[in-house]
Amino acid sequence: QVQLVESGGGLAQAGGSLGLSCRASGRTFSSYGMGWFRQAPGKERDFVAAISWNGVGTYYADSVKGRFAISRDNAKNTVYLQLNSLKPEDTAVYYCAAPDQPYGLGLRRMTAYKYWGQGTQVTVSS
Repeated sequence: QVQLVESGGGLAQAGGSLGLSCRASGRTFSSYGMGWFRQAPGKERDFVAAISWNGVGTYYADSVKGRFAISRDNAKNTVYLQLNSLKPEDTAVYYCAAPDQPYGLGLRRMTAYKYWGQGTQVTVSS
């Protein structure tokens, strides 16, 4: 069974930075793309960023492009999300997600993902 364990997050001031990590277990990590989503109170869960199985392809929501950076370390079975130039509207619970298909495409779509982490809170104060 695939398990995703997130860490990082917390409280930051506007303009600050935070780092998130997600460690995966239960299957060959390096064969799968990975994604990050977020959900603010009272809102739907939205795509934030994704990375292809080999790290060559990275994809971002327009709202975070140029501020957030996704990366992965296949040797550590871990995907990272660096959050820079934070804004109050970035406040949300951030979820790591893994698809059920290897080498998959369509990593922007929530429907591509089968496994989800428990979520980690990011709060940005103005």
